[in-house]
Amino acid sequence: MFPHSKPHQLSILIVNYNGGELLTACVASALNTELPLEILLGDNGSTDDSLHFLRRSYGDNPHLTIIENGSNLGFAAAHNRLIQHATAPLLLLLNPDCLIAPGTLEQLLSFANATPDAGMIGGIVRDPDGREQVASRRVIPDPWIGLVQVLRLERWLPETTRPFRLNLTAQPLPTQPQRVAAISGAAMLVRRTALDTIGLLDEGYFLHCEDLDWFVRCSRANWGIYLVPTATFIHHKGHCSKARPLRVEWHKHRGMARFFRKFQQDEHSLPFNLLVLFGIWSHFILSVSRSSLHQLWQRIRQR
Repeated sequence: MFPHSKPHQLSILIVNYNGGELLTACVASALNTELPLEILLGDNGSTDDSLHFLRRSYGDNPHLTIIENGSNLGFAAAHNRLIQHATAPLLLLLNPDCLIAPGTLEQLLSFANATPDAGMIGGIVRDPDGREQVASRRVIPDPWIGLVQVLRLERWLPETTRPFRLNLTAQPLPTQPQRVAAISGAAMLVRRTALDTIGLLDEGYFLHCEDLDWFVRCSRANWGIYLVPTATFIHHKGHCSKARPLRVEWHKHRGMARFFRKFQQDEHSLPFNLLVLFGIWSHFILSVSRSSLHQLWQRIRQR
C-alpha cells in the first residue's frame, strides 16, 4: 500500500502473547494507512494459533517482521528488544488486542511533527462498545489516590475525593490536544530522541506499571506527554491475559510496589512506607480471594 523506497516514518511495536485472531485484526488496522511504516511483532512464546492466523493473512507483507522470543519475556523486556530493531524516529507501542481507528496514525504523526517537545503522545482508548476506558485519561497514582481507589471512597465522598481520582474519564473530553501526566499504556507513541534521554523501559517490571515509570521519567526529563482526543483506539482489554488472571494480578501488584519504592518512598517515613507496601499486598490477597470465590460460585451455579 505504501512505497517501500520511502524511509519509515513510524515503527509500530507489538508484543504478543496468545492474542488469538485479534492479533491479525490489530496488524490489519495498522496497515490501513498510506504512511510509510514498519510493524515489528515480538511473540512471547504464544501457545495459541495467533501467529498462524497472522502469517496466513500477512506473512508475506514486506512491512511486517515477526520475532519469536521463544518464551514470555514480559512486556518491558520484549518491547525493549523491538525498540532495538526499530528504524523510525517515532515508535508506537501497541497492544495486540488494540485496534487503530482510521486516520488515527496520521493525526498522531501530524501532531508529533508540529510539537517538538512531545516525548510521548496518546489518544482516546475505548471499549469495543464505544465507551471510554478508565485508563484512557489518568494521573500518576500515589498512596492517597490508591487509598481512594481501594476503599472506593469516591462513591461515598465524591466531592472530598475529587482531587484524588486516578482516572479522569468523568471529565468532559478535551476538544484540543493537551499536556497530561499519563496516557494509556495500550497505545503509546514515543519519540526516538526522547528515548535517548529517558532510556528504555525498566525490565524490573514484568507486566503493568512500566508505562507509569516511563511517564515519570519522561516528565522529569522535561519531555511533554500529550493526549490527542481525536485519535482513537479500540481496546479489547484483558484479552491476552484472561487465561491466567491470578498471575496477572501478581505482576500488577508487584509492579505497584516497585513503582512506589522507586519514585515515592523517599517522600515519606519508614512506617508510612511499610504501611503502603502492606496495603498493596493486602489488596492483592483480597483480589485473589474475591476472584477465587467468584469462580467457585460460578462452578456451583453451573451444576
